[in-house]
Amino acid sequence: MTIEWRYTVKQGCGILSVGGFLGPNAVRRFTGAVGWAVARGTGPVIVDLTVLRSWSIEGQVAITEAARLLAAADRSLELAAIPADGSPVPTGDCPSIPVHSDLAAVLATHGVGDEGAEDQHAWRTTGWPA
Repeated sequence: MTIEWRYTVKQGCGILSVGGFLGPNAVRRFTGAVGWAVARGTGPVIVDLTVLRSWSIEGQVAITEAARLLAAADRSLELAAIPADGSPVPTGDCPSIPVHSDLAAVLATHGVGDEGAEDQHAWRTTGWPA
């Protein structure tokens, strides 16, 4: 099983929504999605895990690697709505990864509200619901 993803830019924040199971078979696809986000934005990247069913240790390590990649691009990574089975396992010199209870909470932290609620840009995998 793999993941589906959707990347949107809203008021300067990149939101990478991930669904499915972030396990060993999905790490490459997740890494590609993060690369997509790095190439198409300039602000923080919020990884929204609201519809993620679960993740493995490999998936959690992929999250920390994504935080490292974004830090190298002078950007940050934050998580919204992590799966119930725990926080990511940091590796080595991983930058801090703030974890928020849900997407609304992290957007409020960045001052992104409902005004101008339309996404400025949006991309998704073909399996992501329209």
